[in-house]
Amino acid sequence: MKSLSSESIFALIKEHDVSFVDFRFTDTRGAWQHMTFHVDAVDKTALERGIMFDGSSISGWKTIDDSDMQMKPDLSTAVLDPFAAQSTLVLNCDILEPLTGKSYSRDPRGVALRAESYLDDLGFADTAYFGPEAEFFIFDDVRYDVAMQHGYYFVDSEEGEYNSGKVDPQGNLAHRPGVKGGYIPLNPVDQLVDMRAEMLSTLKEMGVEVEKHHHEVAPSQHELGFKFSTLTRTADNLQIYKYVIKNVARAYGKTATFMPKPIHKDNGSGMHVHQSLWHKGKSIFAGNAYAGLSQEALYYIGGIIKHARALNALTNPTTNSYKRLIPGYEAPVILTYSARNRSACIRIPYTPNGNAHRIETRFPDAAANPYLAFSAMLMAGLDGIRNKIHPGESHEGNLYDSEISHNIPQVAGSLKEALDALDCDREFLKEGGVFTDDLIDGYIELKQEEVVALDHTPQPIEFKMYYGV
Repeated sequence: MKSLSSESIFALIKEHDVSFVDFRFTDTRGAWQHMTFHVDAVDKTALERGIMFDGSSISGWKTIDDSDMQMKPDLSTAVLDPFAAQSTLVLNCDILEPLTGKSYSRDPRGVALRAESYLDDLGFADTAYFGPEAEFFIFDDVRYDVAMQHGYYFVDSEEGEYNSGKVDPQGNLAHRPGVKGGYIPLNPVDQLVDMRAEMLSTLKEMGVEVEKHHHEVAPSQHELGFKFSTLTRTADNLQIYKYVIKNVARAYGKTATFMPKPIHKDNGSGMHVHQSLWHKGKSIFAGNAYAGLSQEALYYIGGIIKHARALNALTNPTTNSYKRLIPGYEAPVILTYSARNRSACIRIPYTPNGNAHRIETRFPDAAANPYLAFSAMLMAGLDGIRNKIHPGESHEGNLYDSEISHNIPQVAGSLKEALDALDCDREFLKEGGVFTDDLIDGYIELKQEEVVALDHTPQPIEFKMYYGV
């Protein structure tokens, strides 16, 4: 990241006639939060030391008796907000304990920075590159409600095959992808080409290096591609990615979601994450072992496989995540690795370029907090390298075939299973002080509330199955 001084920020404010400065940070669940100041109230102290806010109002953070917290901007993240009616400069922030000036242990971005520092301290690599592929759905109408006497959801999309017989006063124009038939068709079947192009252009405008956009497998499902970068920078970019997609969709009169499984009986949305370690400008994942990988890369895979079920709590952090992680919908649940094989949890993409050798972890989804998810995967991989954890034999063939995948371990089957695994398997995350018990305990407590809420609430499908018993 290019370092910027407060003087550079003031010059930027003057150049673009900025009226407001938006201080943003990421909470435990991964949502961007913000506090906006008029430019007249922003001085050198605010830029260099940060601003105060109430940490007790952030879920899973401080108690009311210890609520003062410090939001310190990372000036290198400065970017103009393309959606603001008045010129607004966005600054991504780290959260500090005001009495000590140290990073707050539960600040997700602080975890990512500590993970990068820990990697550097180990000595065998100095940079971790991450490249996520975050899928999402775009709908035209979404309604839901949960009350004492009812519970329902309703989603609608012009692309949905369920609208093929709809009577429309303007005419039903057809040309829709079928179930599992949406992967990269040309328009008019792909109805949102222009919207995705605007999303990609807006991402570039906000400083993200962009690559591509395309329709995904399910009707209404899409993906944009941006260039890989370092762990923290990539997590920053993914927050911008979500922000842009949701706001461009809204400008078009539509709504976007990163919910992993909003549609029954069709593909869910994942977030495949490409990873590699580098040292002095050269990938240490390239070698002469399986699929052109190095022994270190295989150990890294071994660490992810060993700790996968604990990782699930952070990479697949919602109860809805596990409605995606079932065989048959291109959701990898089999804990093995394979070259070019998308049915394995870890795929080795083909590349003729040595420095491009990497692994692709396929079970995460974009509901994850990117700072926590990327840091946890790095820590698992580093544990694999440090302890020389071999991933076992690779597996070829279609692993959705039960005869082929028989006896191979699988990812967690529910959020509760994943949280239990995290509770028992946490030491690898705590190496170097990257994660703390306080953070992990607070995270588990926060997520258990979601498990309990689902477990205690009757579901519509239960009326269909059991009302007549």
